[in-house]
Amino acid sequence: MTKETTPKEDERKRILKIAEVNPGLQYELSKAPGAEKLMQCLQCGTCTADCPIARFSGSYSPRLIIRMAQLGLISKVLSSDTIWLCAACFTCTDRCPQDLELASVLRVLRNMAVKKGFIPEALREMGSNVVETGSVYKVPGSRIRKREAAGLPPLPKSNPRRLAKLAEIVGFPKLIEKRGM
Repeated sequence: MTKETTPKEDERKRILKIAEVNPGLQYELSKAPGAEKLMQCLQCGTCTADCPIARFSGSYSPRLIIRMAQLGLISKVLSSDTIWLCAACFTCTDRCPQDLELASVLRVLRNMAVKKGFIPEALREMGSNVVETGSVYKVPGSRIRKREAAGLPPLPKSNPRRLAKLAEIVGFPKLIEKRGM
């Protein structure tokens, strides 16, 4: 059973707290390669109108993500699952009248999100699997037996020890551990 909320409770949920705003975020982002023109975005909506992901997702709006970044809504931007939906097709970049590299801005935002511990659980699990097994997902024994029965060659072997060592050197295990801002 879900609890119905009053209009006043709904209004409180929409109120932005000053602690959630980082007025310097746009300047911080503008220093990152690919995000230099962030403040030149006119909010024309061309990026969202041409985005193949936005066509099929009711929640993905590159224009909204850029606007939140411009306004310094750091926790809303970095904790949003929508920044991970970008397919990096660069259609938005190709069509932007201001030559904003929107796909690059999203890459910068995802990198910031990872540093703050905001990673969707599915991606966190995939990262762990790559370190453990060398594959994005753990291949079950039944799948290997089916491949053998079908006469398919064995899957490529990976070296999980080397992957784990490399992951440790670059700090990957710390990045994928669960934490928040």
